[in-house]
Amino acid sequence: MLRKTTAIIRVIDLETTGSRPGSDGVVEIGWQDVECVDGAWRVGPERGARYVNPECPIPARTQAVHHIADEDVAGAQVWLDVAPAILKPAGHGLIALAAHRAAFERRWCRNALTGGRPWICTYKSALRLWPEEPSHANQSLRYARRPEGLDRDAGLPAHRAGPDAYVTAHLLREMLRETGPEVLMAWTREPALLPRVTFGENRGRRWSTMSDDFLDWVLGRGGFDADIRFTARREQALRAGRGNGSTPAPEGRLL
Repeated sequence: MLRKTTAIIRVIDLETTGSRPGSDGVVEIGWQDVECVDGAWRVGPERGARYVNPECPIPARTQAVHHIADEDVAGAQVWLDVAPAILKPAGHGLIALAAHRAAFERRWCRNALTGGRPWICTYKSALRLWPEEPSHANQSLRYARRPEGLDRDAGLPAHRAGPDAYVTAHLLREMLRETGPEVLMAWTREPALLPRVTFGENRGRRWSTMSDDFLDWVLGRGGFDADIRFTARREQALRAGRGNGSTPAPEGRLL
């Protein structure tokens, strides 16, 4: 019986020489498709990885992370030659791209290369869906959530583009069993909603346990990033909702 694929989300992972496009370049791209077949999301058969010539030396500090050396990429194509066919594949029902901490991948995967497709950040989505996890790093979630069907060897070595995309795709598939892609895309467009305070003497405490004065202090001073300010404003909104008798959405699930 023919099974019908109605949508595909392509998970992307990049290994680079550093964090600054322009002065740093991509050395490897990996991808893994997650597909909706007969209404159910699954990790699909389409996956791969390719070296990319970054057109600059790979610093020792980044070689130590991904173990990709200059000689590995010397004969590879450059980014603008490699990226289009992977980020904007022909003949696919691609509805979105995804990555863990997608803001990093998006520094190189510009709209001109992706066709302006929306993104899903599995880091931001994990913060919303699984706020109780002690860490929301990709590899930590891999072992904490233990997604069904994840082959341990296929997900190794860590910090290589193909295996990391494979792991992220399994986490994404678990997320899609809890909520729809449109919700994940909406969360991605917002700053990260942090379950715990990430700074100072209150580091590690739940935002829901912090005083009103603490929230006012955070929002009244400069220097905090968008994620912290967004989380403080959201906690204030939740408390205001309780105060006026309305029923707020569960913490971490607001749109």
